[in-house]
Amino acid sequence: VGRLDGGFYVADDGDGIDPADRDSVFEPGHTTAEGGTGFGLAIVDRIAQAHGWEVTLTESRTGGARFEFDGVSVLGADPPLDAGDTGSDDAT
Repeated sequence: VGRLDGGFYVADDGDGIDPADRDSVFEPGHTTAEGGTGFGLAIVDRIAQAHGWEVTLTESRTGGARFEFDGVSVLGADPPLDAGDTGSDDAT
């Protein structure tokens, strides 16, 4: 988790998500897991929208998934969420 200008990101060091699938992962019912419901990222997207945020999916520095939330007003975030964070996804 780290801070961005106007938002924050959450990144991991997993396998990542194919660029061709990045738009569809937010659709209800989309899953790649056997027995998955496909509701997790659809719920994340709806929560972001309800707050007036935009969520985008990209690749982390280590090749995993990185979700960026833009349009976020973080109260009391001075100093930044992680004082050592520079906007890169060094933390996983």
